[in-house]
Amino acid sequence: MKKKFPDTIPIFPLSGVIYFPKTNLPLNIFEKRYLDLVNDTYKKDKFMGMIQSKKNVNDLYEVGCLGKISDFVKNKDGRILINLTGVIRFKIIKEVENSKLYREFKVEYNKFDNDIDNGLESLEKNKTELDSFFEKVKIFFKKNGLLLNWKEFEKLNLEQQINTLAMISPISNEEKQKLLETVGINEIRKTLSKIIEFYIYNKNLNNTTIQ
Repeated sequence: MKKKFPDTIPIFPLSGVIYFPKTNLPLNIFEKRYLDLVNDTYKKDKFMGMIQSKKNVNDLYEVGCLGKISDFVKNKDGRILINLTGVIRFKIIKEVENSKLYREFKVEYNKFDNDIDNGLESLEKNKTELDSFFEKVKIFFKKNGLLLNWKEFEKLNLEQQINTLAMISPISNEEKQKLLETVGINEIRKTLSKIIEFYIYNKNLNNTTIQ
């Protein structure tokens, strides 16, 4: 790994929020424990983990994403608005006991070293597959009534585009978690493509068929 990341991090659990490296996540913080978390993080190294909680909110998935606070604004009403920039995915090893209101965990990053490297080369070799993939995404989004500014979207590099689509696609939390746990940007793209194909061709979305 090119860079050393903290092996113990504070965790912000959120159900339904999937978060990937090289993407941005704006957060509106108002709950006391997470105000503490963000304040402590900002004063320390600006690194915090985002991870999905399960149906029992105390249970977490094993894999999440480390983010770095890139914007930090305190409002007069006590809320804090931040932007998190995704850095690298992690796997939880164990929870660390503390006297804080928020939870901290020992984590490891080894499985996701490639998040720090540039994965574009393997993607760009598959232009035909990529074109087919983006066409499926556009059909899927249109079918679900989702609008995306494609001109702005195309200004992102391919890795950011695929990670962003994994974040915002209207699929289940479990499917998004599967994407988060998939190693390699090309494998993420292939897995997301299969999920979207299932929705397009095997599910009767809105009781209509795709022509």
